[in-house]
Amino acid sequence: MPDRSRRPRDPNQLAKLVTDIATGEVEDTPEDGGKNPAAVALGRKGGLKGGKARAERMTPEQRSEAAKRAASARWRKPG
Repeated sequence: MPDRSRRPRDPNQLAKLVTDIATGEVEDTPEDGGKNPAAVALGRKGGLKGGKARAERMTPEQRSEAAKRAASARWRKPG
């Protein structure tokens, strides 16, 4: 679960913070998620080629079966 924002919940304090940010008195810097950018890029790179590589290894019958399961799961979901 993501951490909550560190902005105040009180509307008056929040308005003061927004005003301070707008006038430049306070710097609005979002907190870093703590993730290594190189690791994020590497994970995305693997994710982009994963499905295509899996499909190339499957037989046409296996691909058809996987597609039927996926379609069934999509239609089964509410909303």
